[in-house]
Amino acid sequence: MTERNGISNLTIDLDALAANYHQIVKNVNHGRVMPILKADAYGHGLVPCALRLEKEGAKIVGVAFLEEALELRENGFKASILPLGGLCGEQIGKFIKNDIDMCASSVMKLKAIDKTARQLNKRAKIHLKIDTGLGRIGQSYLTAENLLNQIDHCKNCDLVSIFSHLACPEDPSQSFSKVQLERFQRSLLTFCQKRKEKPILHMACSGAILGYKESHLDLVRPGLILFGVYPEGFENHPISLTPVLSLHSQVVFFKVIPPGMGVSYGLTWQSEKETRIITLPIGYGDGLSRRLSHKGRVLVRHSSYPIVGRICMDQLIVDLGPQGEAYNGDSVTIIGGNGPSRISIEEMARMTEEDPRDLLLRLSLRLNRRYIDNYL
Repeated sequence: MTERNGISNLTIDLDALAANYHQIVKNVNHGRVMPILKADAYGHGLVPCALRLEKEGAKIVGVAFLEEALELRENGFKASILPLGGLCGEQIGKFIKNDIDMCASSVMKLKAIDKTARQLNKRAKIHLKIDTGLGRIGQSYLTAENLLNQIDHCKNCDLVSIFSHLACPEDPSQSFSKVQLERFQRSLLTFCQKRKEKPILHMACSGAILGYKESHLDLVRPGLILFGVYPEGFENHPISLTPVLSLHSQVVFFKVIPPGMGVSYGLTWQSEKETRIITLPIGYGDGLSRRLSHKGRVLVRHSSYPIVGRICMDQLIVDLGPQGEAYNGDSVTIIGGNGPSRISIEEMARMTEEDPRDLLLRLSLRLNRRYIDNYL
């Protein structure tokens, strides 16, 4: 593939991804972990991340849609895949033919899956979805018994798990998560008591993995934390995670400007004294938040300097001050670094008052991606 932008590069450290996965496994009593790799693995690259996690022992991964699951199958991924979003009836055959697990979120969909599996003379792997309060998809916990009772009449379906999704997993009090867990367990009590083999139960995503151990049940579903990014309020959690992604660009222009000179669109910033500025070939067209204008910073030669003026679609300007030094071609760190000289996604999120996920998913395919993978 031709590099889209050889000057600005995302580096994805798959060794760090593997380390985070094992940290999560170690800190969950039962050790069952379903990595969530939806939205191109939170912008980190679906296929490379999934293939590395499979090598590390992941037995199942979660994605959002059938198309993501098919991309994994087409690229040699052999482990189980569960698309967590809704499915349409005409997709069911593709799920079954490609050995992709299915979320059955209603009695009607469960019957449709069983019918298609019977017509294909194959078996379907089923995960029943119970809505305990998020209100998106899933059989209501108030009528969950209807869905649970139906599974035994579906002779071409194999029940793998029953799950729910927390609405407020990053609330430090976990008050509503406790309500949801109680609803989930109560709706399953009779069903699980009468079965010889209990299905896997799961509902904990990243925030609940860190903050609500009671919700870990039989399996957990890390998303954001898998990539070394902590949800707001959990930055000091004892589970040690390593950022997987870093972003670097290069200086393409350097000049000295006099006092009172404005830079970038709208001239919203003016120099107070003679100063040195550099231009970087990266902007909001590459996914940087425009809210970083006048707020963000970058690292040049391990020193921190502010972004000044409005971030443009393809360029941004950095103020080095009267004494700062940089040359054309010098590397500039936008995300990443070492030790105290580090800029994290969490810091950017605080500056822009956005969620770290928004910042990660905005990073454009125009950026060249480089992968570190030392799996032996």
